[in-house]
Amino acid sequence: MIVMLYYFSMKSAPESTQSSVAFLLAQVGAHAANHFAQRLTPLDLLPQHAGILRMLAHTSGISQQDLALKLNMHASRLVGLVDTLEKRGLIERQSSASDRRVYALHLTEPGRQTLRQLGIIARAHDDATCEGLSQEERAHLFSLLERVAQQQGLTHGVHPGYRAPDRPGTSNPA
Repeated sequence: MIVMLYYFSMKSAPESTQSSVAFLLAQVGAHAANHFAQRLTPLDLLPQHAGILRMLAHTSGISQQDLALKLNMHASRLVGLVDTLEKRGLIERQSSASDRRVYALHLTEPGRQTLRQLGIIARAHDDATCEGLSQEERAHLFSLLERVAQQQGLTHGVHPGYRAPDRPGTSNPA
């Protein structure tokens, strides 16, 4: 029975060798994400750590709660990642000047040095990922993907992998 269903579904499938754009984006995205994670291994960091350091470089003094909102991540999940970065001396928690109950997150000097290393890794990763494209093609691809991301409501500069995927019939607060 399953073989017959497979046969009929394949029979009705369009006879095209072109994959769907969404599938190809997912395939390349998963491949790029895995390779980026591998490139971070020498720094003993996860991609989520890299994203937090990058975000803190642009929003120094942000609270953990606000950072979780910006990253679309559940606050309790963020705590463990922040704890790891703090233990490694890459970030520090400081009492907020406006609310002593809130901790403001800041990069330390070792955190800024690590961020510079991350920049080198990220540029090499981007170059390797786009190696088969000319500079013009690369710029055009970037422009198209930027439009798709904007149309899909993605937050600029925030990887959607910080949150669990939405499941049909459930609401996902991240």
